[in-house]
Amino acid sequence: MPADFALTNLTNHFLIAMPGLQDEMFSRSVVYVCEHSERGTLGLVINKPADMLLKRLFEKVELPLHRQDLSHAPVFQGGPLQTERGFVLHEPFFVGVDKPSEAVYASTMTIPGGLEMTTSKDVLEALSSGGGPRKVLVSLGYAAWGEGQLESELSDNSWLTVAADNTIIFDTPVAKRYEQALQLLGLQAWMLSPQAGHA
Repeated sequence: MPADFALTNLTNHFLIAMPGLQDEMFSRSVVYVCEHSERGTLGLVINKPADMLLKRLFEKVELPLHRQDLSHAPVFQGGPLQTERGFVLHEPFFVGVDKPSEAVYASTMTIPGGLEMTTSKDVLEALSSGGGPRKVLVSLGYAAWGEGQLESELSDNSWLTVAADNTIIFDTPVAKRYEQALQLLGLQAWMLSPQAGHA
């Protein structure tokens, strides 16, 4: 791994698929990177809805959903790995004024400079009762790259990278997330060709 790895840490960034990336899961995808280290990368696709609404997911785990703002929200295909497991991407959740959220849920990854990702059922229970984080994206499955794998794909021009923007994750219509992520780089989809170099 190069010594300048820290300069290219993509935690809290988007990976935006280039047109040449034809894999069904990743074609025209935007991936939010939750963790990027020498050991590898973990992320969630934020623009590929599954064929299920959150209300149905809560029924499957036998919980009512008392958050009307979430009942018609889609569940997302977060990636090809562990597709039976839920991953909840959400804003940092605070209890009281200054208590950080580390102690709120049993299994939460705090993403430096960014969001939090919780995999324990207690976050669903909080949402079920009408509480929990205000803005959430729930996915089944995740995406991962082994040591050096993402760097190799970046050098092959499979992905563009840009610092993540939470409004794209939580406030932008799903169908527009790819274009909006490209606009963070000043690009539009028609400008890209499968043979394009780094932006």
